[in-house]
Amino acid sequence: MLFDRLQEGGPFFMYPLAIIFILVMILIVKGLLSRGRDKKTNELISSITLFAIVWGFLGQIIGLIGAFDAIESYGNVSAEVMAAGLKVAFLPPVFGMFIFLIGRLGLIIITWIRKE
Repeated sequence: MLFDRLQEGGPFFMYPLAIIFILVMILIVKGLLSRGRDKKTNELISSITLFAIVWGFLGQIIGLIGAFDAIESYGNVSAEVMAAGLKVAFLPPVFGMFIFLIGRLGLIIITWIRKE
């Protein structure tokens, strides 16, 4: 199912987000193993997750522009076609936000471990 969603959201935006997700998970594990002492890892997690959310929204905007171009060229479009297009347009930002939230949660845990 995840592979279908990656294809559905557009490989140009979804595959980099999947790679970013794996990278964030590796960095979170690295930060947990170093007990939060590596400040560079925390900064990387923060920067990469912010990039993920912006990349997702860029994918949405480009997808919506393409959808509106198609609607303009075809003329009258059914509600089902419009709903399907909107669903596809919302997949990259949702995945980007998911990555952002996972990264932030990882930073919270790393910070909590470091404070003790």
